[in-house]
Amino acid sequence: MLRPFCAGALALALAGPCFANDATASSGPASTTPQYVIISFDGALHLEQWERSRALARNTGARFTFFLSCVYLLSPETRKEYQAPGMRPGRSNVGSGYSREDVAGRLGQVWKARAEGHEIASHACGHFDGKDWSAGDWESEFDQFASIVANVWTLNGIEGEPEAWQDFVRKEIQGFRAPYLSTSPALYTALRARGFVYDASTVSRGPVAPKAQGGVTRFSLPLIPEGPREKQIIAMDYNLYVRHSGGKEKPDEASTFEQRAYDAFLASFEKEYTGKRTPVQLGFHFTLMNDGAYWNAMERFAREVCVKDDVQCVSYRDYLAQRPGENSGENPATGGSADGGT
Repeated sequence: MLRPFCAGALALALAGPCFANDATASSGPASTTPQYVIISFDGALHLEQWERSRALARNTGARFTFFLSCVYLLSPETRKEYQAPGMRPGRSNVGSGYSREDVAGRLGQVWKARAEGHEIASHACGHFDGKDWSAGDWESEFDQFASIVANVWTLNGIEGEPEAWQDFVRKEIQGFRAPYLSTSPALYTALRARGFVYDASTVSRGPVAPKAQGGVTRFSLPLIPEGPREKQIIAMDYNLYVRHSGGKEKPDEASTFEQRAYDAFLASFEKEYTGKRTPVQLGFHFTLMNDGAYWNAMERFAREVCVKDDVQCVSYRDYLAQRPGENSGENPATGGSADGGT
C-alpha cells in the first residue's frame, strides 16, 4: 500500500516532530575517515529484486539492510497466522506471500543474503501505521514477527530449515524501521522491551550521525536537495515518486526521473565525502516505481561510490559494529511519517 510521507517534509515545512536533531560534529579529517553509505530496502517482497540487489552487492562490495515484513513469509493459506493489534486475523496493508512456493523462494533469498553478509531486520508485519498503538500493541506485533519468522518453515509446510535458523531469528534480527516511518514514545518503549539495538525510522534535515536514546540507537533518513530548484526531500524512492509523478506511473519520463534521483544521491554523497563524512543513508522499496527509475539511479550510484577505497557501503548493523563509539550521545529524535510501503 503506497501512502504519502511526512507532509511537513513534502511541503518543506522544516520545523516540527518529523525531524531528528540536525546538529552534527565533524567525524574527523576526510582523508582518514571512511565515508559510510547505508542503503536499505523496506518490505523485501519480490524475488526478482532480492536477486537484483544481491547481484549489485557482489559487483560493488556493498552490504545492505533488508527490513522484512513478516507477512511476506505467509502464504494465502497461512496468512491468518498473523493478527495485527485490533484487527481481524489475516488482515494486512500489504497482502502476503503469493504462494507456498513464493514463500519458499523468499526464505531461500533471506538465507543466501545472510550468508553473503547482508543484514535482515524487521519492518514489523502488516504494514500498519502504529502511531496510536500502545507499547503492548507494539510488543504484540514484535512477538508475532518473531514467532512467524521462527516457525515459518513449519507453518508453511516447507522442508529444509537451516540448522542455524533459530539462532538467526533470536540473535541476529536487531534492527527496526517502522511502516510509514511512524513512531511514538510507545514504540520506543516496546523496542527497548524486546531488545532491539537500533531504529531507523526518523527523519533529519540532512545527513546526521546516529545517536543513542533510551537504550536504542536512532538512525535518521536525511532530507537531501533534489531537482532544478534543489528542494529538500526525504532520501527514499517513494518520496521521489510522489514528487516526480504524483505517485502515478509515468514511464515515458523515467529516464528524466532517474537522472534527477542519481544527481541528488551523488550530490548528497559528495558533500559529505569532501566534508565531514557523516554517513549517507538512502532508502528503497522492492517496488520498481516509474519504470524502475529509482533502482536504476541507486545502482548507478552504488557502482560509482561503493568501489572507492575510502568508502564503506555497509548495513546498519555493520556500521554500528565498525563505529561503536560514535553513537553514545543523546538524540531528541521523534518520528517521521515517511515510509510508503510496498
